[in-house]
Amino acid sequence: MQEKSRNRKKSQQFIMEGLREIEIAVKNGYRITSLLICSDFIADGAVNKLRAHLNPDTELIEISHEVYQKIAYRDSTEGIVAVAKTKTHGLGDLQLPENPLVIVLESLEKPGNIGAVLRTADAARVDAVIIADPHTDLYNPNIVRSSVGALFTNTIAVAASEEVLSFLKEHNIAVYSAILQEAVPYYTVDLKRGSAIVMGTEAVGLTNLWREESDANIIIPMEGQIDSMNVSVAAAVLIFEAKRQRMI
Repeated sequence: MQEKSRNRKKSQQFIMEGLREIEIAVKNGYRITSLLICSDFIADGAVNKLRAHLNPDTELIEISHEVYQKIAYRDSTEGIVAVAKTKTHGLGDLQLPENPLVIVLESLEKPGNIGAVLRTADAARVDAVIIADPHTDLYNPNIVRSSVGALFTNTIAVAASEEVLSFLKEHNIAVYSAILQEAVPYYTVDLKRGSAIVMGTEAVGLTNLWREESDANIIIPMEGQIDSMNVSVAAAVLIFEAKRQRMI
């Protein structure tokens, strides 16, 4: 189903597909307003199990095989689509523990990369993911799909880079910007204290704000002929180095 970002923002609703993702969303406090069900693809038992966890006013709509195939955006079919209410994602909503581990993604454009980072953040139980200067709507269907539910399990905030930087400094969170120039190997910095790992786009990297205001610029040393890797892969390396240090 092709949604437009402006329509999602205006209605404060978004669409997700698949029983597993819907169950994860409900478990993490998302309110489902409507369920579109095609009985040709999903068993009544699975639907009834899910219904037990929904608000009583959730609307259930039976749709035909033909209609479902038109609105489904996955290659595989599960027979269930949900319309859910979005959440607010302000910096002021964040409740961080002592010495938090935060991931900042500046201006990432590709929904698949954002979804992949969210999956890693969930696996590592990162304390927060902050999207700085977003270039795509957080509830873009491709982010919802590629995160396979991690969009709903992570603590996420969205704000301008200047606001994010001020927030981090106010909370005494060290800023480590991942860049190629004038940087030290990532494993040489102290990631046990409150830390924000800041990642930019693969094409242009981070803006000067993050380069100049960081406590340290960090790099993943590479031995091949290519001097960069996918941002989601790089994020995973840095996140699990932080987790390693925190286990020592």
